Amino acid sequence: MPHTEQRPRFASASPRYFPIVMTIFASLYVVSNIAATKGVLFGPIGNFPIYTDGGFLLFPLTYVLGDVLSEVYGFRRARLAIAAGFAINIGAVLYFQLVLALPGAPGYTGQHAFREILGLTAPRILIASLTGYALGQLLNSVTLVLIKRVTDERLLWVRLIGSTVVGEFADTLAFCLIAAPVIGIHGFAAVANYTVLGFLYKTLLEVVLLPITYPTIGWLKRHEPDYLRPSERAVA
Repeated sequence: MPHTEQRPRFASASPRYFPIVMTIFASLYVVSNIAATKGVLFGPIGNFPIYTDGGFLLFPLTYVLGDVLSEVYGFRRARLAIAAGFAINIGAVLYFQLVLALPGAPGYTGQHAFREILGLTAPRILIASLTGYALGQLLNSVTLVLIKRVTDERLLWVRLIGSTVVGEFADTLAFCLIAAPVIGIHGFAAVANYTVLGFLYKTLLEVVLLPITYPTIGWLKRHEPDYLRPSERAVA
């Protein structure tokens, strides 16, 4: 029988571990945004430079956790986690502006550096990040849930990789085009390098982390009380 009419399962009544996953998700997002204020150049490897930013390691992990949230808890709660990341990040940048407005203590010499990174660069990175984040994370979540409606509990790897390709492409394109000039990456070749390599790297990292993502999703499905159907709970 075709699986096109499957109603996907999600933990929805009283999720036990959702607040923990959401907190880690939002924290990674905020820290990676602050780290992304620094442009990074690896290499060149041979004659080929590799441009990235300081959030290159942590930010892709938000997509891994975004997949976990969407797969186990569904789009509504994944959207809640995305909104929490938005709110916390905006709050952090507003607080940085408040701190910058306060008079420095006698002998404090870091005001210029503090202003340069958290007063000027961070708000611009925030615009780039929120644009990419909104497009990417929402598309990632919607794509995963739509695929799950067809595959049900089968072919988890298709959902994880397929949703990441869609979400990371939109996110990376939007973020890199806005952020590149801010973090010191200029010129068509350098910006294209930053964008294409960023997309490939983030997508590849998702594949590399599948051996961790799979058991994490499986563990949450088994331990969220309302995820399994009643007949399955009896033998779980």
